[in-house]
Amino acid sequence: MKTFIYMVRHGESPKTEGDERTRGLTDKGRSDAHLISQLLKSERIDAFISSPYKRAMATIEELAQSVGKEIVVFEELKELVFIGNDQIMADNEVYPLVKQMFAEPDFSLPGGESVRICQNRAIRTLRKILEQYRGQKVVIGTHGAVMTLIMGYFDNQYDLAFLLKTSKPDIYKMEFEDEVLVETTRLWKD
Repeated sequence: MKTFIYMVRHGESPKTEGDERTRGLTDKGRSDAHLISQLLKSERIDAFISSPYKRAMATIEELAQSVGKEIVVFEELKELVFIGNDQIMADNEVYPLVKQMFAEPDFSLPGGESVRICQNRAIRTLRKILEQYRGQKVVIGTHGAVMTLIMGYFDNQYDLAFLLKTSKPDIYKMEFEDEVLVETTRLWKD
């Protein structure tokens, strides 16, 4: 039985307000969320799941509301924790760190988590989703690193180079036969 997972990476988000959990979307991020709603409306989505982070939920909220569905939040789908206390890190700090973390999967900063730990929690959660929503079409509001780690678990072409080429937002439709990834298609057009 086929299950479709739509990985929707959040739209543009300001790094000047709140913390990693509470920062929302920029004006461009909100505009792109509307485009996502238009793009996926004809897909006939059955369920909406999200990271607990505001920017991930906000990116899929309009689409969920337009089809009368609630967003189910899974804590385990939160972004890779780079540093403790949900602190925001500037891009010029995050990108070198991400490169190191992908090169050394067990490396982490104090209070953060490693790529391996993040991937393990995300894959456990995806397996639960594939079981619970078997045969359905599911949108997951997600983040770049978590999306890449999930996709990379099933197909090693989704690696650091892939992550660095993704956009905010981005959409990948993953087709599963039970727990086997059959095909991945990018739906977002920059």
